[in-house]
Amino acid sequence: MVSKRMLIIRFSALGDVAMTVPAIYSLATRYPDLNIDVVTRPFFARLFINAPDNVNVIGVDFNKDYKGVGGTIRLLRRLGKLRPDYVADLHNVLRSWIIDRYFCLRGVKVVMVDKMRGKRSELFRTGQPQPSFIDRYAKVFAELGYPVSLTFKSLYQNHSPALPFEPKHPAIGVAPFARYSNKTYPESQMREVISKLTAGGYNVYLFGGRGAEATRLKEWVAATSGCTSLAGEYPLEDEIALMGAMDAMVSMDSSNQHMAALAGTHVISIWGSTTPACGFMGYGQEAGRVVCLNIECQPCSVGGAPDCPKRHFDCMRKLAADTIVEKIRQTVEAASATSVPKHS
Repeated sequence: MVSKRMLIIRFSALGDVAMTVPAIYSLATRYPDLNIDVVTRPFFARLFINAPDNVNVIGVDFNKDYKGVGGTIRLLRRLGKLRPDYVADLHNVLRSWIIDRYFCLRGVKVVMVDKMRGKRSELFRTGQPQPSFIDRYAKVFAELGYPVSLTFKSLYQNHSPALPFEPKHPAIGVAPFARYSNKTYPESQMREVISKLTAGGYNVYLFGGRGAEATRLKEWVAATSGCTSLAGEYPLEDEIALMGAMDAMVSMDSSNQHMAALAGTHVISIWGSTTPACGFMGYGQEAGRVVCLNIECQPCSVGGAPDCPKRHFDCMRKLAADTIVEKIRQTVEAASATSVPKHS
């Protein structure tokens, strides 16, 4: 039997690329004779930790090697040499359309993910849930002739990660930032959550980006004992491994939610302008760990925006810190009652 090859495209963003991992790893495990090439940006390629042997991740730098029209032509030539039998476009944007067209003209079967753009007005009007993007990615593979069940458990289901240090337990990871402000729990309220956690005997580890986020989190740590900032201290791979070592993670609707889910951690997700109905729930996460007021104007955005369109931001402002703390407590207690602790 001649091995087939599938080219999978997803260039950005970090959280969206993370959501492809469960579907791609499940595909690779189900079809070990299928050669899979994943094209994404170099930094995002680092998400594919402990990838199955038949997965090859290709990092493409559009700011350097593949910039402009000339860069696009070079990329098409490079991808053309792979000679894929199928193309799974999990991005469905202009740049991926060019690649799709290139392979369509060569007789290659191409399927794009359905972003359901036409149904977004219904989502905002009625809150009618849209399918998870992870399920939509799996549907693309099925349409290419490779139906797959989502069997992925975690990035470490067959390998134990080497941690840069052992967290003190009970350990709660908190990733307080999101790309857009209307997906971010107000700072004063989040700091209240952290203070209540540390006062209750939890060890809090803060996750965030380098630069401004790391600087702000250091200020939080200075004002709160029992709190440690990991922002900017470790490479992405170590951050994900540390998320996996937490007894629970607290995150906005952000990439951190998805990275923690990939690590197999219970995630308490906090939702504002977006809700799980938008299709971005973390992989394998239970609805009972969602913190969302579900007020009348939620969701008001699919991916987030700089400001609340109604100017009141009630979806976050009226969400009490005690509600989040109680959800964390319930999650940790339930996990400890049903599984082996992450510490000796």
